Formats: sequence, C-alpha cells, structure tokens
Amino acid sequence: MKRIGMLTSGGDCQALNAAMRGVVKGLSSNLDELEVYGFENGYKGLIYGNYRLLTSKDFSGILTKGGTILGSSRQPFKMMRVPDENGLDKVEAMKQNYYKLNLDCLVILGGNGTQKTANLLREEGLNIIHLPKTIDNDIYGTDVTFGFQSAINIATDAIDCIHTTAASHNRVFIVEVMGHKVGWLTLYAGIAGGADIILLPEIPYDIDKVIEAIQKRTKAGKGFTILAVAEGAISKEDAALSKKEYKEKVAEKKYPSVSYEIADRIGEKLGTEVRVTVPGHTQRGGSPCPYDRVLCTRLGAAAAKAIMDEDYGYMIAMVNDKTKRVPLGDVAGKLKMVDPESQMIKEAKRTGICFGD
Repeated sequence: MKRIGMLTSGGDCQALNAAMRGVVKGLSSNLDELEVYGFENGYKGLIYGNYRLLTSKDFSGILTKGGTILGSSRQPFKMMRVPDENGLDKVEAMKQNYYKLNLDCLVILGGNGTQKTANLLREEGLNIIHLPKTIDNDIYGTDVTFGFQSAINIATDAIDCIHTTAASHNRVFIVEVMGHKVGWLTLYAGIAGGADIILLPEIPYDIDKVIEAIQKRTKAGKGFTILAVAEGAISKEDAALSKKEYKEKVAEKKYPSVSYEIADRIGEKLGTEVRVTVPGHTQRGGSPCPYDRVLCTRLGAAAAKAIMDEDYGYMIAMVNDKTKRVPLGDVAGKLKMVDPESQMIKEAKRTGICFGD
C-alpha cells in the first residue's frame, strides 16, 4: 500500500489538474494498492488538517479542466515559521498531519514560494516530490514549467486581437502581460504576437528609446505600434533607485500599473492617443493547451516513478526534453531570469523589436 498526499499551492494555472492526474495514473497503473489524500486550498489544508480521500473518479475527465480540483491559496514562505493568530506552529502542524495519515510521500505542485516551503518540509524530514507550476516559467532547474505555454497562447491571442483595432484607428497600444520579476511570458507572447516593442523586468527601459522606436515606425508609414509590457517592467531611472525609494514611489500609486505610466509618458511626448489593455487573470484561466497536457502527463509519470523508487526530495524537471530529478535543495529559492544577452533577445532585436535599452 502506498499512501500519498497532494496539494496545489500559490496561484492557479491551466494544467494543475492534468499534472495531478499524471501522477495518480502513473501510480495506479503500476500499484495494486494506492491511497491518495488531497489537501484542500494548498498549505492551508496541510496546516489545518483539511483533506479528503480521493478516488479514481476524482481524476477522471480532468486532463482538459483548468484550475485545480483541490483549490489553492497563497501561504508566504516568510510566514511559515511565524505562528498563526492562535499561536499554532504551522510547520509542526504540517508534519503532524503528514504523520497522522501515515503518508509515504507528499506531492506538492506550485511555483517558487511553494517550492521553498516544500524544501523546508524536506529539511524537516518529510518525503517530498515537487512539480514545477507557474505561467512565469521562472523556476530554476527546469527548461519549462507547466502553465507557461497555455499562458503564452492566451497572451498572444490578446496581442493578435489588438492588432486589428490598433491598425484600424492608427493608435499606440500597450498590452500588459503577467510577470512581476521575470519576463519569459512577455518575451514569448510579444514575439509570437508581433509586438514592435517588448519591455521586460530584466532590461530596464529608456522611455526616449521607446519613443524613438514609435517615431521610426511612423516615419516608415506604419500607423500603429504595439507594446508588450511585463507588469514588472521598470525604467532605467527607477532601476537606479534603492529598494526603499522604489517602494515609496510605488506606494504613491499615481498609476494603476507601469503600463499606464508608460502610456502617459508616450502621450505627453508624442501627443498621440495610447490605449492600455490588461488581459490579467485570463492568462491563468481556461483549459490547458495540448503542449501542457503532454508535459504534465510526462512530469506526472516521472513523479510516479520516483515515488515507486522511494527516491524523494526532488523537483521533477524537464531538461533537454527529458524528465529529470533535480534535488530540491539545489533549486529552491532561485529564479530563472531572462538573460539580456541571450541568443533569443539578440535574434528578436535583429528583426527590429525594440527592448527599450
């Protein structure tokens, strides 16, 4: 008998259900006896003992279903060692619930913050397997995370739709793409959607360079310009501020987001109309794309093999199109950033895309 627990933590994405299904099918197809306990609403369920025994019916028909059948919540890693309002030791509570169910392993699906807590539980002696989920594709140690490709498709569709109205009205349009700290999603969607200017957190922009790029298009007879802007894009002036100074500026909340500030500055300089479109959480919604369904099935099957091998303490990664067990201790807390000098950035610039630098 194998007893495993599962939870999904942090922001949701399209392929969480597909990944859980991959794990369970990989185990149930090879084991005579299996019990799967699902903790509800992420680490909150593990802390407060909110769980349910899952059956094969729970995993039937969810390959194409977005969101997560277990629910999710954000439990900041920095607060895990801080007792709750009733003085409860969260880490100790999670361990007690793990041992109460006599689990052989806990499968945790989530992004960077989730991964850090997963590694903490590993250090506390629990058997952990982590599956890398995030639309941001910023988890260190894996080439790709599930949810990323599905989000690219949605963000690209948004840019595609903007093209027609931008061309009709000869306007400058900004499409704000998710990504506070890293720009993978904006980079891929921007290139795929034919954006003329792409602004990323990793490449602080010069607003004058952005305006020059717009003017260059106008002189070439192009009546519109489309900018794909990551929500974490930052100007060179702001990048030069200290963290405290930048937080104070953001706290003033003159603009809803960086895109509106950019739009305002472009409008002032060029006297032109600039519109902002924010696809927002639609990028995390809907059904997983075929690529993510395949990816999750493979990652889930690889996780099942690690559990059957009783080889714990790993993130199941995809490296060079092969699944790989990567030690959690080697990757937890690290971000995979876009390299401004990467081949992809250079190739994009070669096609005329401006990055504001």
